[in-house]
Amino acid sequence: VRAQITASRDAGSGEFILWDPAVTYTVDALTPDAATSRKGLASPATTRSAGPANRPRPLTVGSTTTAPRAADATGKGAVAVKANELGVVPVLMHHEIRPDRVGDYDQTPAEFRAELERLWKDGYRPVRAQDLVNGRLDVPAGKSPVVLTFDDSTKYQFSYAAGGEIEPDTAIGIMLAFAKSHPGFRPAGTFFPLREPFAGTAAGPAMLRWLVAHGFELGNHTKDHIPLGTLDASEVQRELALGQRIITDAVPGYRVRTMALPLGSLPEPAPLALRGRWQGLSYRAEAVFLVGAEPAQSPFSTRWDPAAVPRIRSSHLPWESQADFTAAYWLRELERDPETRYVSDGDPTRISFPAAQRSQLAPRYRSRANPY
Repeated sequence: VRAQITASRDAGSGEFILWDPAVTYTVDALTPDAATSRKGLASPATTRSAGPANRPRPLTVGSTTTAPRAADATGKGAVAVKANELGVVPVLMHHEIRPDRVGDYDQTPAEFRAELERLWKDGYRPVRAQDLVNGRLDVPAGKSPVVLTFDDSTKYQFSYAAGGEIEPDTAIGIMLAFAKSHPGFRPAGTFFPLREPFAGTAAGPAMLRWLVAHGFELGNHTKDHIPLGTLDASEVQRELALGQRIITDAVPGYRVRTMALPLGSLPEPAPLALRGRWQGLSYRAEAVFLVGAEPAQSPFSTRWDPAAVPRIRSSHLPWESQADFTAAYWLRELERDPETRYVSDGDPTRISFPAAQRSQLAPRYRSRANPY
């Protein structure tokens, strides 16, 4: 790796991307004055952990493969909770959840726990990307949906200890523990795997099945994480067709509904991100998720564009210092301007919103409209 960095610099390039889907590299290749060394974080050598000897254990906090209906148990109406189902929805983008946080797109376990606590306190409840795309934002009255996405299927998102238990400091381990300590919190989110899911462990396909069985979603992130804008049309379709097959080989019959662009790079032509075919393998997504940089529009809004759904990068502690349009910035803005935020009326069969916003409702949803 050191030689590659040096060669890139000698060739006149000012940038070098270090990326490995199995996350087997260490910080040893970096010079002492590298940017990551100034974070003040420990950087122990990364080791490949063995997969579990037994099958993944079932979830113990109570979950189903589909989102439960959220009845308006309080009896409050749309007016009482100031429902606005034409408001915006944060879609948060996560990568590594690791103690040494080697990159700006990573979070430490403490930061991810703080994020979940902030979301809970502010009235957000997790949903999947496909729930946003399909308008199935089934959260309790007065609460708001938030989509948690996880790119690249690394071992820091989901892995097992030697005894077969889920590692507590992974994204999945943290979400399960949070659910136990916060009744009403349902672990949900969307994972965008690549080849060799979860550091290439032999249990990777079984882990993908575990995620689906416990209510999480799997989306297409291509096979090799190559920026699609650098590929020709045939290569784009190959990457997406094989990316989908990673999922369907592990979970036969699974319908892949969403995809996330590697490095946010759109193909040419752009519709290839949604559908295509390569050597008899076809793929078809219902929405494309970007990299950055603002909340997504309501799926019921005339502004909704499934071909370009923005995501927000997760933040670092201390959150008060975040002003670079990451999650901390946008959650603060939505707290300051709550009328712009999606707030549920508790009834998934109707779409409630202030009457003044009637023109923002997409025509196909008029039969479900509940303006007030």
